[in-house]
Amino acid sequence: MSKTFFGLHIVATPIGNLKDISERAALTLKEADMIICENPKHSLKLLNNLGIKKKLISLHDYNEIDVIKKISDKLFTKKIVLISDAGSPLISDPGFKLVNYCIKNNVNITSIPGPTALIPALQMSGLPINEFCFFGFFPKVKKDVSKFINNIKDNDKTTVFFVSSHKLSECLKIIQSHLGDRFVSIFKELTKLNEKVFRGYGNEIFKKIAIESKDAKGEFVVVLEGKKVKKSNNFNLENLDNEIIKLLKKFSLTDVVQIVHKLTGIKKNIVYKWVLELKKQ
Repeated sequence: MSKTFFGLHIVATPIGNLKDISERAALTLKEADMIICENPKHSLKLLNNLGIKKKLISLHDYNEIDVIKKISDKLFTKKIVLISDAGSPLISDPGFKLVNYCIKNNVNITSIPGPTALIPALQMSGLPINEFCFFGFFPKVKKDVSKFINNIKDNDKTTVFFVSSHKLSECLKIIQSHLGDRFVSIFKELTKLNEKVFRGYGNEIFKKIAIESKDAKGEFVVVLEGKKVKKSNNFNLENLDNEIIKLLKKFSLTDVVQIVHKLTGIKKNIVYKWVLELKKQ
């Protein structure tokens, strides 16, 4: 059941498949006094599909301050909904300034969660996602590309970002030349009938995606393997005595050897002898 209080309701909308709209999101849109969106023509497709007619206000990076001024009074007396063209608002979409205005002025805010391209792509990437970093869109301007690449170059966590179809080829070439041969998963038309995923390394992924990206429109989601961190063998086990003793109180000798080996990279037979001696003591 949706909340009926006045204020800002941030609503996630489908990223491709209109059936992904939640019951709560649909009800919130139906109850809205006003809907703020990126492109009214685009949003009308969803609203018409739901049989909803509402006043739409366009919000983009260049008019956000003006929109805030226009609706500032209504935020306290109306139910205003914020949506993006697709997915969860504010993720590489406008709305940040609006949300911060509401926070500073004690306007009620709630979020109706739902579709996003990030999580499905991560789930299907084949890469670890217990930790990941999101870097927004691959830059449109060349001068910003170097900064973007430097930010992800030494990142050892799985990296996810968006790239427009006409920038995809350039993006992959830069990744290969600057970041080495990393595993990458690339997603096209997530949740749609023609949803596709391409996985591989360097030239392998180029061949797979060349034909697909040639005439493609819209955006791709790229999930990139993090920098591989080489384990150091410079650990002095003597400095780890206290930690190893604590581990021995909770785990078996075999488990402790495995843990220390994974953390330090030191050969198991060396670790075993050291841990065994500590256990005897």
